[in-house]
Amino acid sequence: MSTVTLRPYTATTMRILRQLRNDRRTVAMILVVPAVLMALLYFVYQDVPTPPTQPSLFDRVGISMLGILPFIVMFLITAIAMQRERSSGTLERLLTTPLRKLDLLGGYGTAFSLAATAQAGVACLVSFWLLGLNAAGNPGWVVLIAVLDAVLGVALGLLASAFARTEFQAVQFMPVIVAPQIFLCGLLVPRGELPGWLEAISNVLPLSYAVDALQEVAAHPEPTARMWGDLAVVAAFAVVALALGAATLRRRTA
Repeated sequence: MSTVTLRPYTATTMRILRQLRNDRRTVAMILVVPAVLMALLYFVYQDVPTPPTQPSLFDRVGISMLGILPFIVMFLITAIAMQRERSSGTLERLLTTPLRKLDLLGGYGTAFSLAATAQAGVACLVSFWLLGLNAAGNPGWVVLIAVLDAVLGVALGLLASAFARTEFQAVQFMPVIVAPQIFLCGLLVPRGELPGWLEAISNVLPLSYAVDALQEVAAHPEPTARMWGDLAVVAAFAVVALALGAATLRRRTA
């Protein structure tokens, strides 16, 4: 890719990063909220008895939440931010320039992915080193999966924003896109114990594979083939969501 081709993408990425830097509430939501929620989860389960030879409830639930929370937060922030671009007219003005749709979505994806990396790092640092979360695998793999989950949230947030006309409508997509995945990802009930039709639905939801990958890290000291397969599925969903977001990006706002 030439420098000329990269310039619009880089400019878009830097613009979004500057906007994030100047929005302290959004920065706090990205960096602080997941860590605070993990601390709250720790105190909720602090006094729950743990059977011998079994991981604590905080360990079992916390490892999954390290992937779920970035997904939720980045979906919400991205959907609202893109819709704000639409309603303010910024998006329409940008799309009258030579800026390609993929440059725009790629810039958004990169900027929010960098924010997601910082978010995952802070949340994992608090969870493993301050709250004592235990996993058989290296915490670095948890950070990687958490970042990929956040990127998935960014991609789905960009896609959802294409079907919303207001920021409120963008938020309304959360119970439609996010909530079913949380219910069916294996956090509440192991996926193998779900009714057959619900397990079939769970098998086509990307967050299910993200949680499976985290459970592999929790149970195995080294990366497993199943973990890599799960991550490939999550990455494929993110790429498809970004491509669909580019295809549905309108050059004129209604």
